[in-house]
Amino acid sequence: MTGFGRTDGAHEAWRWSWELKSVNSRGLEPRFRLPSAAESIEPTLRAELKKRLSRGSVFISLQLASDTGHARVRLNAEALPDILAALEKVRGLIDAPPPRAEAILGLRGVLEMADDGLSEAEQAALNTAIIKSFGEAADALRAAREKEGAAMAQILRAHLAEIESLIAAARGLAGASISAIRDRIAGQLAELIKDGAVPEERLAQEAALMAVKADVREELDRLEAHVAAARELMARGGPVGRELDFLTQEFNRETNTLCSKVQDIELKRTGLSLKKVIDQFREQVQNIE
Repeated sequence: MTGFGRTDGAHEAWRWSWELKSVNSRGLEPRFRLPSAAESIEPTLRAELKKRLSRGSVFISLQLASDTGHARVRLNAEALPDILAALEKVRGLIDAPPPRAEAILGLRGVLEMADDGLSEAEQAALNTAIIKSFGEAADALRAAREKEGAAMAQILRAHLAEIESLIAAARGLAGASISAIRDRIAGQLAELIKDGAVPEERLAQEAALMAVKADVREELDRLEAHVAAARELMARGGPVGRELDFLTQEFNRETNTLCSKVQDIELKRTGLSLKKVIDQFREQVQNIE
């Protein structure tokens, strides 16, 4: 699901802004972009996000600044030689020109924030305030996703109503189809028995087998059960995307079986219409938590 959350915060001389953006994903995939001064709290931030969301690719950025001289930028002299060596290796592979100094400084880990003026207690207090502010931004993101989810729920309910209507239509056509098959087989049997070419019992067995193979009432019963299950899941609330995704697979399985069994043209068209609506339902389900 898509959504956006933003929060500004402050603690003593520090100011910051959180921005969280989410797009669709099968699982929860947080992607953090934090200043080096806040990297130590990333595990806590991941845990806080997991309390609120279960699916989505979430892009998270923190802008952090100080109004005093507490924070200054310093060169990471320990990491720089390894970074330069890696750049030289890449240049040798692709015959690239030497990188500009400003490009090297822009690489992650080359420059870092040095918080020389903060005691351990002050750093802990700052981290607590930043984490609390992150929770507020994550709550805003969840509220935006819930609003989108409510709109999607209306679309899914409309799809389920259309699926249910098509099932009812297919059931009526299936009854007529069984009667037509029975009449056709009876006529064919009469012709074959009259000539005495095939034993009557054998023909009756084959006719019964054909009728069973053409009967799709069991598939229609299961489709109706899946519609009821989908509605129960949506009424339950909470993260139900994975369960609905699994249910769409069952919808498709029964509809594919139905289409492969029927001979009646109108019933086959109804089955194809079912497949179309189920596919639309599946596409929407991919977008919900």
